[in-house]
Amino acid sequence: MAEQLPVRVREGTGDETLVLLHGRGADEHDLFGLFDALDPERRLRGITVGGPLFLPPGGRHWYVVPRVGFPDHDTFTATFAALQQTLDEELGVDWSRTVVGGFSQGTVMSYALGLGAGRPRPAGILALSGFVPTVEGWTAAVPAGLPVFVGHGSADPVIAVEFARGARTLLEAGGAAVEYHETPMAHTIDPRVLPDVQRWLAETTSTASG
Repeated sequence: MAEQLPVRVREGTGDETLVLLHGRGADEHDLFGLFDALDPERRLRGITVGGPLFLPPGGRHWYVVPRVGFPDHDTFTATFAALQQTLDEELGVDWSRTVVGGFSQGTVMSYALGLGAGRPRPAGILALSGFVPTVEGWTAAVPAGLPVFVGHGSADPVIAVEFARGARTLLEAGGAAVEYHETPMAHTIDPRVLPDVQRWLAETTSTASG
């Protein structure tokens, strides 16, 4: 059995869900406040999950980083299994009505869940400052027409913007509907992008509910 992960849930009035996964060194509380910014009407059920690995003094992460772009196989694989158990089995997420997203490592795991071969197709992927992973045993299968919002800082010193550009190329080649935003920021969520994310999220979940 995969490791049980900590979860926070904000209930919504509708049937759609937004899953947000934190970056390295944060936890399940880090992005919880984004739900009110991205979904002020509280239509969506919001779920945040904490990574299984601990990072002193009090943070968490999803996988070991031997090299940016290439997650450690063992920790990535174990985390991928734990996330599937938590979201698919324990919470019963309906992926056809769910947007999965995150920041940094959380984006990597969102791509893993949303693009993994054999995985159910989500309603959309929200990818902020991350990359599509290259790791043995995991293969990307891009569903045609899948809505994906990609946001990345052009001055990011942690995960270079070239990773976002490469993700865009991969996604568009597979037929995904990509909305791409580059802003002159470092490794952070640019607040100037949030209104665009809010609009995209409303459009994407409205289509999913229809």
